[in-house]
Amino acid sequence: MSKKENDDTSRSEFGFATRAVREGHLRTPEGEHSEPIFLTSSYVFSSAAEAAARFSGEQPGNIYSRFTNPTVRTFEQRLASLEGAECCVATASGMSAITATILGLLQTGDHLVSSRSIFGTTTVLLNNIVAKLGIETTFVELSDLSAWEKAIKPETKLLFLETPSNPLTELVDISALAEIAHKHGCLLAVDNCFCTPALQQPLALGADIVIHSATKYIDGQGRCVGGAVCGTKDVVGEGVYGFLRTAGPTMSAFNAWVFLKGLETLELRMKAHSAIALELAQWLEQQPEVEKVYYPGLTSHPQHELAKKQQSDFGGLLSFELKGGKQEGWQLIDATRLLSITANLGDAKSTITHPATTTHGRLSPEQRAEAGISDGLIRIAVGLENIEDIKADLLRGMRQV
Repeated sequence: MSKKENDDTSRSEFGFATRAVREGHLRTPEGEHSEPIFLTSSYVFSSAAEAAARFSGEQPGNIYSRFTNPTVRTFEQRLASLEGAECCVATASGMSAITATILGLLQTGDHLVSSRSIFGTTTVLLNNIVAKLGIETTFVELSDLSAWEKAIKPETKLLFLETPSNPLTELVDISALAEIAHKHGCLLAVDNCFCTPALQQPLALGADIVIHSATKYIDGQGRCVGGAVCGTKDVVGEGVYGFLRTAGPTMSAFNAWVFLKGLETLELRMKAHSAIALELAQWLEQQPEVEKVYYPGLTSHPQHELAKKQQSDFGGLLSFELKGGKQEGWQLIDATRLLSITANLGDAKSTITHPATTTHGRLSPEQRAEAGISDGLIRIAVGLENIEDIKADLLRGMRQV
C-alpha cells in the first residue's frame, strides 16, 4: 500500500464535500476503496500484556464492539470533522444520543433548561424518565433569550434545544444563547438534526455539544436508525463515551457504514431539499385552504433574518396550519397518493404527518398547546421528488377539505 493511500486520515484542510467523502478511512492491507464493514463482536490481542494494556486504557485500540469498532470509528471521525468537533460518539438512535448526553453529564440534583419546542418523545424522556433520577427540567420558549436566563438556577448544568424546531421551524440565536450559558457555567447542547453540518454548525457559533439523529438526513434514505454526539474530548469523549461504554446504546457497524455512504452526498442532498422546500412553502402560502406556513426560508417567517445569519440554507422541513382541525387534516393526508404517511423525515421520499396525533401525540393537550401544536397542523419533510408532483399530490388532498 502506498503512503499516498494510507497517510494521515485527518483532512481538516479540505472542503466540506471532500471531508464528507474521504475523512476517517484508514485503508486495510486489502487496499479496499470503499470503507469496510467490521462485523465482529470482539478482537484478538497479540498477548495477555496487550489485552491488559487495552482494557486499562494505557494502549489505544479495539477491545469490544460495544464501544470500539473500526467502521463506527470511521463514521465518528468523519462526522466530527464536518461539525468541527474534537470527537464524536455514535449511538444506537437519536433518542439514545440525547439520553447518553444527559445521563453521561448530569447527576441527581442537577437541573437542565430545555426548549419547549422539541420532539414529543424528548419531552416524555425528560418528564417521565430523567425526572425519576432526580434531574429536574424547566421548559422555556425557544426564541426568548430572557426566559432562558431567568430559568437558570445555581444547579443548572445544561441547556438543550432544537433549532430549527420540529415541527414549527422556530429558531434561537445560538451565539447569544451560548454567551448566556457560559456566563452561568452551563453547557449548551444543540440538536442539529434538521440542518445537519451541511447547513448549520452550532459549535462554530459557541455551542458545546451537537446531537444528531443520524436516522434522518445523515442516512438520507430512511434505511437505518442511529445517533451521534459531537463535542470536546473532555466532555463528549469522557462523559458521553463513558456512559456508552458501560450502558451500551451502541451503533451497529452495518448502520455506521450506511451513514458513511449518506455523508458522501449530504451537502448535495441538503441543498436540493432546501430548494424544493422553499418553492413548496411559497406555493402553500398562496393556497386558500392554508392559514399559515412555517418555514424559515419565507420572508414571512418571524426569524427569517436569523436563519439567513446562522444557516447556509433553510432545510427540508416545513409545516402549515390548515383551516379546520383534526378531521380536515386527516382528510388531506388520506387523500394524498405520492407523499408517504410516516413520521420519519430526512428521506429522499417526501413524508407527511399530523403532529398532534403522531410525533407529539403522547403530550397532554396543555403541553401541545404550549408547544404550538394545533389540531390543524400538518408537517411535511420534503424529499427529492419533482416539485410539481408534490404540489399536485397536496392539491388533491386540499380538494377533500
